Amino acid sequence: MTNPAPLPPVLRVPEVRAVEAAALAGSPRPALMERAGDAAARCALDMLGGAQRVLVLAGPGNNGGDALVAARRLREAWLPVTVVLLGDSARLPADAAAALAAWCASGGAVTTALPAAGPAPDLVVDGLLGIGAARPLAGPLALAVDCINHAGCPVLSLDVPSGLDADSGAVHGAAVRATRTLTFIALKPGLLTLEGPDHAGVVDVADLGLGDAVAAAAHGGLIAEDILRTVLPRRQRNSHKGSHGSVGILGGAPGMAGALLLAARAALLAGSGRVHAGFVDGAAPSLDLLQPELMLRSAAQVLSMDGLDVLVCGPGLGSGEAARACVRGALAFPRPLLLDADALNLVASEPALGAAVAQRGAPTWVTPHPGEAARLLDTTTAAIAADRVGAALAIAARLRATTLLKGAGSIIAEPGGHWLVNASGNPGLAAAGTGDVLCGLAAALAAQGADPALVLPAAAHLHGRAADLLLEAHGGPVGMTAGEVALAARRVLNAALYG
Repeated sequence: MTNPAPLPPVLRVPEVRAVEAAALAGSPRPALMERAGDAAARCALDMLGGAQRVLVLAGPGNNGGDALVAARRLREAWLPVTVVLLGDSARLPADAAAALAAWCASGGAVTTALPAAGPAPDLVVDGLLGIGAARPLAGPLALAVDCINHAGCPVLSLDVPSGLDADSGAVHGAAVRATRTLTFIALKPGLLTLEGPDHAGVVDVADLGLGDAVAAAAHGGLIAEDILRTVLPRRQRNSHKGSHGSVGILGGAPGMAGALLLAARAALLAGSGRVHAGFVDGAAPSLDLLQPELMLRSAAQVLSMDGLDVLVCGPGLGSGEAARACVRGALAFPRPLLLDADALNLVASEPALGAAVAQRGAPTWVTPHPGEAARLLDTTTAAIAADRVGAALAIAARLRATTLLKGAGSIIAEPGGHWLVNASGNPGLAAAGTGDVLCGLAAALAAQGADPALVLPAAAHLHGRAADLLLEAHGGPVGMTAGEVALAARRVLNAALYG
């Protein structure tokens, strides 16, 4: 195995504010804003190519100040720049007021009216709100967002597309749909999760010379692109099926056998030496015609096996007494355990089961979707969406289990407070059974000896990369199926380890 590259840090808004405040305390006041504006102007010039006209919309805070510095730099490059200031110039923060004064002193003009006619711009710079969005947009700001979204040209958002929550990725009523976002100091989770990827476009980071401070403050990170290259060693020629681990998967109640089979097939395709599928009703089919290598058993038989390296409980498990017995048996399993789907619903419904999860000594992973997360935390899916990082961290702390909160930009949280965001994947994964495939992939990595801390990050990244490979092959996400995601994951994993 090779050493992984450093993770790109991801900071929540309070952490960004703290880094920014420390930097401002140690340097002349305008310096940070000047750096941000310079970086924004360079990004704008890169987007313009041979085009000329730039429309800059500056808001009432320091994000507007960054935009004003960028406007001044673009004007110094002899570009025609129109600046629209949304907000009372007399109430601007000190740094933004200084940026406005410098813009005017350079000969730049300011208007407060959104353009209604005239030549269309070649680029719009969104400097309305940045990380300051905290409530639904209304009035002039909402009109400005609508103006940006209908400008008919590329859009550069500064820090965060206006109207997008920098921490959660939620949209406050309306939000800018940027072509590109230049975010300052560090990545923010809202750019990477929930609705953020649909609004941020291509995301670049300008750390403004604060990289060391950012690294010291970061509790979160973006899963590195090379994680699959580092999670497993290359296989020795002198190996056999016992060298690559044994996985047991419990589930497959009547009418839900497909969930168990999808998870088991994915575990096999991702390299597990042996995969045992345990059916909760005890009436296991004699053979999986699509994957005859699988060993089909009753759940009780799988739970009684001595040689399992990792156990999964949940795909198609159901909610009856037999399912509860499976969960209780799984929680007594002395080696690594992954809980998903119906197993999580049962844990949420019985405090004793939740306590048993937290008391386990072996590594435990849980992989809820937002509805299951809401049940685990006794809250609503809307509350989960409002703070996906916080929700994942809360589940991890409550269950003392590494937690993967599914969704666009899945969040992986550790009980100790560290968390990661996964950026791979696409809407094709919004299909039945893809979560079961994710379970199988994670189990396979664990059975083959992956570091327990890397199992969920690597599985999430592999799952998303497989979907991205299919998206390219199919020309889009429509009609992607869980079974083909597992097949594509095999290709992605082999390319990462042996390409």
